[in-house]
Amino acid sequence: MGAFSRLGNELYSGRRSIDFVGRKWVWYAVSAVILAMAAFGLVSKGLNMGIEFTGGAEYRVTLPADKVTQDMADDLRTGVAGTGIDSAASPVVTTSGSEAIIVQTEPVDDEESAELVSTILDVTGAQEADISQTEIGPSWGKEVAERSLIGLAVFLVLVVLFIWAYFREWKMSVAAIVALAHDVLITVGVYALSGFEVSPATVTGILTILGFSLYDTVVVFDKVRENTHQLRSSRLTYAEAANLAVNQTLVRSINTSIVALIPVAAILYVGVVQLGSGSLKDLALALFVGMAAGAYSSIFIATPLLVQLKAGEKDVNYDERRAAARRREAAADPYSRVAAAASDATPPPDPRQVREDGTVARPLVKAPPRRDEAVNKGRVVPKAHGPVKQSPAAGRVQPTRKPRSQRGKK
Repeated sequence: MGAFSRLGNELYSGRRSIDFVGRKWVWYAVSAVILAMAAFGLVSKGLNMGIEFTGGAEYRVTLPADKVTQDMADDLRTGVAGTGIDSAASPVVTTSGSEAIIVQTEPVDDEESAELVSTILDVTGAQEADISQTEIGPSWGKEVAERSLIGLAVFLVLVVLFIWAYFREWKMSVAAIVALAHDVLITVGVYALSGFEVSPATVTGILTILGFSLYDTVVVFDKVRENTHQLRSSRLTYAEAANLAVNQTLVRSINTSIVALIPVAAILYVGVVQLGSGSLKDLALALFVGMAAGAYSSIFIATPLLVQLKAGEKDVNYDERRAAARRREAAADPYSRVAAAASDATPPPDPRQVREDGTVARPLVKAPPRRDEAVNKGRVVPKAHGPVKQSPAAGRVQPTRKPRSQRGKK
């Protein structure tokens, strides 16, 4: 961790820098490839919508607490899938507290429903009075989808207003929205490619990752605003100051993302490997993919896109020309701007001080002017108003002051 801390210190101070802004087309190309794969998954496979969105049948079996276990849920899933009913080939079986087990399938007819009820009773050993059946229509799922879209739209509008009010910069809002859309499309594409079921928990996870991605982007943008506030005094261009901001927040973004992804990965492992199905794995997958995509977009997408949007502004172009002029001046005369004590190495001698025999002449050092010395009781000699000139009375007898008793007498 010591080396990582030193790396963070060097990135923050600018002694070491990663060119995120200058290589923006590389990051854009990587994102384009990932988004193309996500789009391919959506077109070729589509989303596996859950029963809440497509409708279906739900069976709730009330059992004693000692039978409401994950082993019983796994046996029930195997038994229902083994009935040979196409609509029940991939049932969703979850425990509901310590009182019941819930089985969800696609829509079935009356004959198939009776066969499923019989199978559930045989596997669990419950009575017919302990099972209840509910038909979920697609209209309810349509309402859930509409409300989810409304919530997403309201969230995006609030994001735009918040960033505009906080940073006073609409281009930052545009860059943040593009980064959010980037994260959502990647998450949805992973769901399509993996075949995971889209449930209300998935919608909750997507809304959560939007907040996480926005938080990381706002932190980077706040550092960009700090670095570009006094741009002319810092002698940096807007692109250089923005790139410095990304480097300064890089270690923090990595640490935050790792700390957030580790528990989510544990939840995803438990939901997929041990539980097998349920809303837990749907929520964990959305969080894991979205957090990883959010950390990537805030560093590699949002800030380079912001710099690209700001490139046409008058002040930014002026700073670019001023920096280019300084670079040309430094290239023409490398000794014009030498930082004092820049390193411990001895600087090369001035070619004008090298003699014909190869020795270096000792440069003449002009002593600093002496300060006025104090006289008498700490008083300082006043500064002269002009140079001292020869007095015209030189050589003549000067009058003397006589005592009072002799005044007026010759």
